[in-house]
Amino acid sequence: MKKIFVIAFLILSNFSFCQNQADLLSGKYSKEELTKILIPVKDWKPFADITNTELTDREMFEAFVKSAEKYIDYEWPYIPATKSLLIERTGDRDEYQNISFQKRRVLGTMVLAEVYENKGRFIDPIINGIWSICEESWWGVPAHLPRGKEYGGLMDVSEPFVDLFAAETATYLSWAYYFLGDQLDAVSPQIRKRIYYETNRRIFEPLMNKHHGWMGYSTDGSRPNNWNPWICSNWLNSVLLLEQDEIKRVNHVYKILDVLDEFLNPYPQDGGCDEGPGYWGAAAASLFDNLALLNLATNNSFSYIFSDLKIKNMAQFIYKAQISEKYFLNFADADPQPEMDAEMIYRFGKAIDDTDMKKFGAFYHKDFSGEIYSFHFFRNIFSLYLQDEIKSSEKGLPLPESVWYPDLQVMMARDKKGSTDGFFVAAKGGNNNESHNHNDIGNYVVYYDGLPLLIDVGRGTYTLKTFSDQRYTIWFNCSDYHNIPSINGFTQQPGAEYKSKNVTYKNAEKSATFSLDLSEAYPKVAGVTKWKRTLNFNRGKNIVITDEFDLTKIESITQHFMTCYPCEANKSEVIIHYPDQNFKIGFNKNLFNAEVEKVKLESMEDQGIIQKWGDNIYRINLIMTNPTKKGIVKIEIKESD
Repeated sequence: MKKIFVIAFLILSNFSFCQNQADLLSGKYSKEELTKILIPVKDWKPFADITNTELTDREMFEAFVKSAEKYIDYEWPYIPATKSLLIERTGDRDEYQNISFQKRRVLGTMVLAEVYENKGRFIDPIINGIWSICEESWWGVPAHLPRGKEYGGLMDVSEPFVDLFAAETATYLSWAYYFLGDQLDAVSPQIRKRIYYETNRRIFEPLMNKHHGWMGYSTDGSRPNNWNPWICSNWLNSVLLLEQDEIKRVNHVYKILDVLDEFLNPYPQDGGCDEGPGYWGAAAASLFDNLALLNLATNNSFSYIFSDLKIKNMAQFIYKAQISEKYFLNFADADPQPEMDAEMIYRFGKAIDDTDMKKFGAFYHKDFSGEIYSFHFFRNIFSLYLQDEIKSSEKGLPLPESVWYPDLQVMMARDKKGSTDGFFVAAKGGNNNESHNHNDIGNYVVYYDGLPLLIDVGRGTYTLKTFSDQRYTIWFNCSDYHNIPSINGFTQQPGAEYKSKNVTYKNAEKSATFSLDLSEAYPKVAGVTKWKRTLNFNRGKNIVITDEFDLTKIESITQHFMTCYPCEANKSEVIIHYPDQNFKIGFNKNLFNAEVEKVKLESMEDQGIIQKWGDNIYRINLIMTNPTKKGIVKIEIKESD
């Protein structure tokens, strides 16, 4: 019996190791083995049956044609240098990006329309588009240029490097090269030659010969974010289609596997995306894009990865972080109402054999409008083969009762599994150096019947300030515009050293409890020895926030709350005028005075806030009237009597 136990233990230990092993991609095959399994470019014919409408969706193709017809006389614009200079002159990044992104959408739409129709009427406009894009000084965007006088808002064309949108551009051109090669060559062999030349110069050579910061840990010790798998998916796509030298092609793929593991190895085992659901579509989902392309190019030699527990957890984050049909958890820069890529989610769920994820993806399927996704162009092609299946698939929203991400330190709980009725609450610990970070340790959100009550405002419009040393001069990135206290006039600070500790979560049938200590999130001069915050969610009843604190000095304590509904302060409560009913924030009138202010939305960054919430952001401040160094305060959130 003892021998059997030891054998069983070894088997289970080996299984556990496999589930957590490093280098899941690059450690599987040697370069020699990769050479054998990678289908040579002359033999690789992905989507060779794309015009077979028994396999692909005719209505979707016809929508592409209808959309492309609008652009048949499209005047491909050049992008003036002064548009690029705006990033330094005014901080604006949209004027340049809007022109650049539209050119690529038009090209991609026309390519798919011509593939289906095959009449040649889109060929000349496509050639014009290819030529126009190839003549751009840079395929990236000014917001991603290094700061300083050396650049000053313009690209150094002698030193190309690869950002998100340079990589995206290569993908658009690569599919035109592949799908329309004969038609383009019939006009001039210089067209495809130009595509390869420009892609090789701007993408392939820099990626193989220069280290890019997104490939691994940053200088401040941050692990790679969505840039890594997102760029790799376009790099992989382009090199598989364009590179005719098999040795170079294998070398590229081999390096891509190594770079992807730099993203995957440090990713938390629980699969939690610190960038939030709004960025999941370019993080875990972009990793899936890489896997889909790798399997397509190797006869499914990388399908083993879908059995890995971390990969499954990464996939499932998107539906576990859902609040209601429209709203998702939006800590940090994530969008509260992100678009769901139904087909990609369904495919990911199918790959990991997750019925709930497939139902979730199918739920968000909608009739195709003819407008392609702005990015991840290859997803449009995969989607062509999926329409009949996803339309007939079972649909539904899992809406789990309780979710806990111990590595991410994020909890979510609702009144009833599978329903948006009643309360939903989420809270976070973590540190203030997470990707797309706000200073928000101890922040929480409260929703009721699927609509926001106490909110995380999230991000506004991205400008020059957003990813600069001025990031925390933007109000919505700061802790005093979250549901977090200001202590002795101090707010939380950015950096990995500003973190939570003693984080716990417990879920029971009638309640859920989240607890953490916020003391290390504040600078030393704030004098915070202990600030234990406990969130008690009593299902069907209320949420109680208890703060137990110990300070070395006392000047002031202010509790902050953010909402998107008008509210009014009384002596012992603040009433929030929610649709069709009122809610209240109750407090001890002997401890606090309450104030309500409407946040003025006036800056360039604020335009994104207006797009998400309207001009309806209110901050509630509970100011402690006679603050003490030690104390316990309780705040209750519930329906108003």
